[in-house]
Amino acid sequence: MTNKPLNLNAITKSLRVPFLILSPICVFLGAATVIQQQSINLYILALAMAGALLAHIAVNTLNEYDDFKSGLDFLTQKTAFSGGSGSLPNNPEHAHIVLSIGITSLVATALIGVFFMLRHGIELLPLGLLGIFIIVAYTGWINKHPILCLLAPGVGFGVLMVVGTQFVLQGHYAAYSLFVAIIPFSLANNLLLLNQYPDIEADRRIGRHHLPIAYGVKVSNIIYAFFVFITLMTIVSGIVLNYFPTLSVIALLPLIFSFYALSGAVKYGEQIGHYPQYLGANVTSTILTPILLSISLIIG
Repeated sequence: MTNKPLNLNAITKSLRVPFLILSPICVFLGAATVIQQQSINLYILALAMAGALLAHIAVNTLNEYDDFKSGLDFLTQKTAFSGGSGSLPNNPEHAHIVLSIGITSLVATALIGVFFMLRHGIELLPLGLLGIFIIVAYTGWINKHPILCLLAPGVGFGVLMVVGTQFVLQGHYAAYSLFVAIIPFSLANNLLLLNQYPDIEADRRIGRHHLPIAYGVKVSNIIYAFFVFITLMTIVSGIVLNYFPTLSVIALLPLIFSFYALSGAVKYGEQIGHYPQYLGANVTSTILTPILLSISLIIG
């Protein structure tokens, strides 16, 4: 009896590579808040980028492993944006490899955090502990608590990555970076929220209890609209109060995609997975808005 050869494509799919782009985008936004004021250490920025990517990989692979072991992978209808990658059901012998990647990425993330604490002090510890908690608890525990599940993506991509990057580049916290972080916080919450719609029934069957399960699609649509409004108002108020340059108005343009995604959510509800253009529009807004804001902060 011979062992099945290693399927690198299956392992790569378990990383959910297309979604990893959001991490460097949020780190770049954190860096942009600093570049406005001073030059930055590119080596420190690269290490912050590596830490963010490793944290994201850890979340993705541990989630993939849990979805496979819980049986969720056998219940969901796969789309480009929801339902998981589906790689492990076809390659179950690789589950231990995916788990090992998740644990290794988590340890590497923690080591990078320790380096930054040695460099800047204990003030970074609360962010680090919160990040580790989200990575470890997201799939098994946070997904059973609707509000925590709703806010965890925004805390991870918005607060931890944007504020954390600003901190490691400057050595202190700045209220300005927290204000900027409201934007990816809101968009990341919406990204995961809408992607949960196609998986509502499957998630319910394995014991998850996120917002669309607990309160329904109509309430979830209202929450989605609220976060879009918060994003819009943060950008507008930032310009009006001179926190952002006038050029930052370009960051409002991608929100058209959020409104389009919302129209699909209202029209199709949990059947939105059959209309992936709406889920794609949600992703587009989440990616382009912070990119354009970052560019405007740097050159504006």
